Amino acid sequence: KGTFTDGFQGGVKLARTREEAIEYARRMLGNTLVTKQTGPAGRKVRTIYFTDGCEIEKEYYLAVLLDRATSRPVIVASTEGGVDIETVAAETPEKITKVFIDPAVGLQGYQARTVAFGLGFSGDTFKQALKLLQAVYRLFWETDASMVEINPLITTRDGQLLALDAKVSFDDNALFRHPEIVALRDFNEEDPKEIEASKHALNYIALDGNIACLVNGAGLAMATMDIIKHFGGEPANFLDVGGGASQEQVEAAFKIILTDPNVKGILVNIFGGIMDCNVIAQGIVAAVRETGLSLPLVVRLEGNNVEAGKKTLADSGLPITSGDSMADAARKIVELVAASSN
Repeated sequence: KGTFTDGFQGGVKLARTREEAIEYARRMLGNTLVTKQTGPAGRKVRTIYFTDGCEIEKEYYLAVLLDRATSRPVIVASTEGGVDIETVAAETPEKITKVFIDPAVGLQGYQARTVAFGLGFSGDTFKQALKLLQAVYRLFWETDASMVEINPLITTRDGQLLALDAKVSFDDNALFRHPEIVALRDFNEEDPKEIEASKHALNYIALDGNIACLVNGAGLAMATMDIIKHFGGEPANFLDVGGGASQEQVEAAFKIILTDPNVKGILVNIFGGIMDCNVIAQGIVAAVRETGLSLPLVVRLEGNNVEAGKKTLADSGLPITSGDSMADAARKIVELVAASSN
């Protein structure tokens, strides 16, 4: 999967000899691998995982995840493994088995049997499946995971049931209970901007556009990105400063935004409920002065203490464009960025 920047193909290799495995490792370590997940910049390979090969008889899909519609964990299993489960759900939904679990009692024996039967297991493989299902659910529950996905789960020609590849996502809000999981965090695999944002309790995700967003609240941030696209722009990030951001957090947010060389303009969209709009305005003014910002900046403030916030911006003497509404602010930043690029 993927391609290395020197032309070497594939980040997953089958080695039939020790020497071949060493040669593959030599070609991969320190090289940059580009995949759909990494984006065009790729990621440097610092670690290689070696595992025994096996004779695959059939591949399956198994996952435990949170179902937001029912507010319960759900086991999703399919006889079609090694492929995109969304494709299976759309084209052959009859090949998927779902079991919803009451978190108060956990995975029950009859539910595990339902899944095992749904996957077509019998005999010793059926017994192995029951043990595996209980173990996977226990992993999901005890680690506060949001998803445990095995794709593919396989049966071998000698009758073994094995998890050949797995992915686990953890709830960030529960990590304080799991220092052993925190210890596994590899900062080399994360965006430095996202790491810096987490130090200031900011939620930041880099995107591919050129208009940076600074917003309070995840829902408003999503709406802001949508309306930027509506007016023909492309958002450069998702950045949620939360419901009670301080002046220092706003300054930190600006500094993080400006480390992205693709950013050609900034839109600040704040709706002050708990948040004081004047605190945000003071943070914006301080950040613009400290960074010497020369990019177009549009600010839309609404809500708690908004008049004081607008006065702070107006009295600053800085080239800050005011937006009367979210739509007005988005239209203005898109136009300013387009004009500055010509």
